[in-house]
Amino acid sequence: MTYLEKLKAVVKKNNSNLVIGLDSDITKIPKCFHKYSDPVYDFNHYIMCSTKDIVAGYKLNMAFYESVKGYKTVEKTLKYIPDNLIKICDAKRGDIGNTDEMYARSFLDEMNFDAITFQPYMGYDSLEPFINRKDKLTYVLALTSNEGSNDFQKLKVGNKFLYEKVVEKCIEWNKNKNIGFVFGSNYVKEIGKYSKELPDYPLLIPGVGSQHGEAGDLLKNLHNKNFVINSSRGIIYSSPMNVERKEFEKIVRQKTIELNNTINKL
Repeated sequence: MTYLEKLKAVVKKNNSNLVIGLDSDITKIPKCFHKYSDPVYDFNHYIMCSTKDIVAGYKLNMAFYESVKGYKTVEKTLKYIPDNLIKICDAKRGDIGNTDEMYARSFLDEMNFDAITFQPYMGYDSLEPFINRKDKLTYVLALTSNEGSNDFQKLKVGNKFLYEKVVEKCIEWNKNKNIGFVFGSNYVKEIGKYSKELPDYPLLIPGVGSQHGEAGDLLKNLHNKNFVINSSRGIIYSSPMNVERKEFEKIVRQKTIELNNTINKL
């Protein structure tokens, strides 16, 4: 099964285009989890317990797991995610070809993520190891929501912005039909344009919630069914630090339902 087939199936089954970002910071998780031997895993575990039937999948930001113990937490977290849900590795890799081959083996083969985020600055040979895995998807960073995105992504190259050139090139390279794009949710106009022009391309749209992306405005301009919206801090850190575990699960589920309802209404 390809990534796109898996995405379509889970969106239909769970009636959700939402993925939860597990940007799990031990300094921010509720105190009730600190009694466990691996607090971050148990934090992830109970988020998944309370939401796995109402989301399309989960996105793990690898920066929050960059240690020997952290990779063990990733392994345990991935084992708990149901097979039908998508698993996105938010690693933003992009290095020379033989280095990226090692990253692809690690994240896509051994850890068995379904998709990975990719930084395109180094060009085709750095992308090739990822797109050679035909059943996996690579989400290429196109236009991101951080303030510094204008420094390079919106530089003019001839009569076009650099991010537009990136999208054009990746379309040329998409022989295996396994490239998607990342657009920050604050770029509503640009998402509207590209979702019309690329109706079959998977889009990963982060920044809904604590990064101030407005879901309503965004969804009115989406013309593509193969999108996923990521919410991280707006869901996983929605409860107070002194919350009890059962209440934590209720709050996380309710926040997820609310965002799902917003997405599904539009």
